[in-house]
Amino acid sequence: MVYFKSSEELQKVLGGFFQLLGQHPQLGPKFLHSKLVVRFNYREPELSITADCTGSNVIITFNDTTKKPEVEMDMKADVAHEFWIGKINLLVALGRRQMIARGHIPKILKLLPILKPAHELYRQYIESFSL
Repeated sequence: MVYFKSSEELQKVLGGFFQLLGQHPQLGPKFLHSKLVVRFNYREPELSITADCTGSNVIITFNDTTKKPEVEMDMKADVAHEFWIGKINLLVALGRRQMIARGHIPKILKLLPILKPAHELYRQYIESFSL
């Protein structure tokens, strides 16, 4: 099933969710503590989202080629959606090559406990969209 019909829709939905996570009172500071720059490269549709957690706020940019990420994650947009709703486990997806990770992988794995409450937030968040 195709959840995102265009890059614009993907940016609006997933990009908006990333911005919400960065501003979340409990989760945002935990992402900042990671001091990571992570780029998510999506296909079908195409979009890259970079989360820069190196400053005093989480900065989300789209199709940004100027920031050098420590970790890059490549996947279909549908895989990302299924991950955020909790249907796909990150480690299983990496093993099955549904997600391809490059860079400092142990740092991204340390974020897994932080992401657990984000699944419920995403399910609530997407209720406002007609996917």
